[in-house]
Amino acid sequence: MGVTTTEWIGVILGCLPLLGFVLWWWNELWYVVLRGRDGSKRLPPGHLGLPFIGETITFLWYFKVLRRPDDYINAKRRKYGEGEGLYRTHLFGSPSIIACEPLVSKFVVQSDDKFILEWPTMELMGHTSLVSVHGKEHARIRSFVTNAVNRPNALRRMALLIQPRVVAALHSWANKGRINTFLETKKVTLENIGKLFGSFEPGDLLDSIDELFKGVLNGVRSYPLDFPGTAYRHGLKCKKKLDEIFGEELQKRKKMKVVEPVDLMDGLMQIKDEEGNSLSDTEILDNMGTLIVGGYRSTALASMWAIYFLAKFPSVLHRLREENTALRKAKTGDFITAEEISKLKYTKMVVEETLRMGNVSQSAFRTPVKEVEYKGYKLPKGWRVIVWLRHLHIDPKNFEDPMCFNPDRWNEPPKPGTFQVFGGGKRICAGNMLVRLQLGILLYHLSTGYKWELVNPEVRMVCLPHQMPEDGAEVFFSKL
Repeated sequence: MGVTTTEWIGVILGCLPLLGFVLWWWNELWYVVLRGRDGSKRLPPGHLGLPFIGETITFLWYFKVLRRPDDYINAKRRKYGEGEGLYRTHLFGSPSIIACEPLVSKFVVQSDDKFILEWPTMELMGHTSLVSVHGKEHARIRSFVTNAVNRPNALRRMALLIQPRVVAALHSWANKGRINTFLETKKVTLENIGKLFGSFEPGDLLDSIDELFKGVLNGVRSYPLDFPGTAYRHGLKCKKKLDEIFGEELQKRKKMKVVEPVDLMDGLMQIKDEEGNSLSDTEILDNMGTLIVGGYRSTALASMWAIYFLAKFPSVLHRLREENTALRKAKTGDFITAEEISKLKYTKMVVEETLRMGNVSQSAFRTPVKEVEYKGYKLPKGWRVIVWLRHLHIDPKNFEDPMCFNPDRWNEPPKPGTFQVFGGGKRICAGNMLVRLQLGILLYHLSTGYKWELVNPEVRMVCLPHQMPEDGAEVFFSKL
């Protein structure tokens, strides 16, 4: 006697709970039970989610749907306790350990003998770029970049080079009257970085580079699935086109045989190791892409946040304006120097507070070179450690009333390990002082010559690939 349709439906429905149970616990069984046996050490608390995708759906729920990214970590803290600030999960295609407390975060980013920096989507960053290489290769490129953009002499020179475009941009904003702050800060920052790093002039080519970088960044923050229609696949295509653009420029320069470098690309072409070997074409192209996108996107976002926060906190803008106006009256010339910026105490505090609350980089990635033990927990080799930087900067234990834009908190140094907007250890951002310089220049000219107000003061935030106002911080902008 055959099985009826009704009976088949009953069997299928009866198996669904079992199937759901197996799927929910599959990663736990595979990574923790079968591959993680060790009686002396244990994994941090947490759950690895579904096969292959892990906690991606939960992550997107908090970041994309609810738009409350902090609740993703807070939910884990409520469920598993604060403990050492370590939680296991499965994100960006890999079993991972989240580190979100100052002590363990500092331990991870400063233990270069135990962890290496490794992004989930390394192909998009370039396997030979500054953020990907290690050891002598990393030290060689980092030394060059630091000297080129972050030393006092370099900052002194760049302060004068970037100001004409900043001044012109602010004048054009006032003429427009209503602007999308993110788009406008991105434009002027890319023009400056494009000129300093590759001698690119404003125009169609630079606009194309901007669009291609947008595709790369969206891919970096996506699940690394190389499949038609995915952000990751699109990012790979954008990376290839960027390499073609920079490659054409590189070949032109090789024929010119430049002796005295005028920009970052020239400098990269002249780097040599102890044996006199130059960087390969691939190394130059990878680093051009990484350095330009890192140089202009982070600065543009921080600049947008500065304008946004100053509009939301007028008392801070008032004090900023007083300090900068006093300097302007006491000096000659329209431009401000790097030395003058360094003496503006309140301005520097506004910059630090902007960087803290803006959280341009929400996380940092490290990979254990071997199994690491931290206070009885194991951080397995082959897993990824995600340092949740954003949580450090908005945790009330680290910063009092953390969602209040309060530059005065910087009258005192932050608690150790709580302020890591540029990462830490040998991998701290090589251009951290250049970002601060550009913000200082913008704040000087903004506060002494212009006024603005938010078009949508209660606008919602988007959280991926970076947190920012949904309308790009649209403002009414005019001269004082």
